[in-house]
Amino acid sequence: MAVTPPFFCRLKSKSGNYIFIKTTALLKTPEHQQIEEKIKSEIGKTEQAIIEYKEMTQPISPENAIGRISRMDAIVSKSVVEAALRQAEEKLKQLKEVILKVDDKDFCKCAKCGKTIPLGRILLVPQSVYCVNCAK
Repeated sequence: MAVTPPFFCRLKSKSGNYIFIKTTALLKTPEHQQIEEKIKSEIGKTEQAIIEYKEMTQPISPENAIGRISRMDAIVSKSVVEAALRQAEEKLKQLKEVILKVDDKDFCKCAKCGKTIPLGRILLVPQSVYCVNCAK
């Protein structure tokens, strides 16, 4: 049986004082929920893009009556789409790893320096595990 470590959440009361609550689960803030929704949305978009890229990378049959130049253009276009497909598959893999870590206490912490990754960066690049400075 896994033991869940206690966490201390700091909440601001109506009087303006801070109170600390000991809990075994992290409370989801609106920002946390927004990030989780964004990641799920990105997973859906990326899965749809992968389906479209796979359809676009089907082999070009020699029976198609297209000219030599058009065939060369189609081959180049196919290789560009294949590269986009590989990038989309890698992004999907990273997003699926991140969605599993959403409830971790270290979520939104830079994997290199430990500083908090800004909300704006997480919303733009949900699969990022580095802050802006460490990602350079």
